[in-house]
Amino acid sequence: MGLGDKISNKAQEAAGKAKESLGDATNNEKLQAEGAADQAAAKAKQAGEHVKDASKDVFGK
Repeated sequence: MGLGDKISNKAQEAAGKAKESLGDATNNEKLQAEGAADQAAAKAKQAGEHVKDASKDVFGK
């Protein structure tokens, strides 16, 4: 996983948390859901990158 990907994924996760928190504060269910979806997408990308990194460690490619 490149450093740029890591930063991008963390930024997306942080933005999702902020969006979800704002939705909580304003009682906006749509914003809460969007924030949760953004976080889930970022975590899925991170998990995929971790799998790729682990396979490189095991197989050396």
